[in-house]
Amino acid sequence: MTSFSTAAQDAKARAEQSSTRIAFFIAGFSVASWAPLVPYVKQRMGLDEGTLGLLLLCLGVGSIISMPLAGALAARFGCRRLLVCSTLLICLCLPLLATISSLPLLIATLFLFGASMGGVDCTANVQAVIVERNSGKTMMSGFHGLFSLGGIVGAAGVAGLLSLGISPFAAMLIVVLLTLLALAKAAPNLLPYGSSSDGPAFAIPRGVVLFIGLLCFTVFLAEGAMLDWSAVFLTSLRGVEASYAGLGYAVFAAAMTLGRLFGDAVVKRVGSNRVIILGGLCAAAGLAVATLIPVWQAALLGYALVGAGCSNIVPVCYSAAGRQKTMPESVAIPAITTV
Repeated sequence: MTSFSTAAQDAKARAEQSSTRIAFFIAGFSVASWAPLVPYVKQRMGLDEGTLGLLLLCLGVGSIISMPLAGALAARFGCRRLLVCSTLLICLCLPLLATISSLPLLIATLFLFGASMGGVDCTANVQAVIVERNSGKTMMSGFHGLFSLGGIVGAAGVAGLLSLGISPFAAMLIVVLLTLLALAKAAPNLLPYGSSSDGPAFAIPRGVVLFIGLLCFTVFLAEGAMLDWSAVFLTSLRGVEASYAGLGYAVFAAAMTLGRLFGDAVVKRVGSNRVIILGGLCAAAGLAVATLIPVWQAALLGYALVGAGCSNIVPVCYSAAGRQKTMPESVAIPAITTV
């Protein structure tokens, strides 16, 4: 009886780990599918870089508002419900972003898209912390590696579809279909509960949580620049055609994926502190190469260095957030993500 019970628990744990990986893949895939659309939105709406930057703030504002709420909602309703609802909203937004030409509607859609992204991102990390702790193993880099793998497939896949002459709207319909199929596979084994720790819906980070949040902030800033501006940078300043502009984010995501897929072993061998220091130096070098050497090949090399350098900093930080005792994890993880 004990052997049967243990086998059942192991099978359940493996299913939860698999669903967590799929959830991270969905997050990366759906979010990265937006990157190749940015030049098309810019061209369709007749926007300059300054106006486009202001519009993209709507996406960021949506994420900032939703992230603090996600931890509390996951604790109350469970990770499964929140991940499913947020993913469905992303699926609603992507076709709209590919077609709308009304400025007010674009603002509203970007806000909703950002809020949905924030919900998926925060809740997936809450689930990952719980699943990693239950396993007793280092798994966070691997989970985030699936996010990066989704980024490769999303950015390169959409760029490939667009280069074949497929319309942005049709490309987004394909993305939505694949996202829904993956969600249907993952949903049954997503956690029906969230963090059991008590705490307010949001709290100002303090102590070690504040330090972790600041580390994550620097990495999220670099990732956001790659997502929102790599395609525009390549088309506007390096002469790359719009249909191939998504390759910039794809190279960044590829380097990040490789770093994260091997990241758990690297963290064990090198240590968390060295991973953060060496990773930061590598990312800084990549940004310098991309911006200072005026050829598109150098930009791609720089994006690869940024991806490799940033790859394991955030997973290490989230693992630390799950272990710290300064704040409840249901509050700490949204607070770190929001910072």
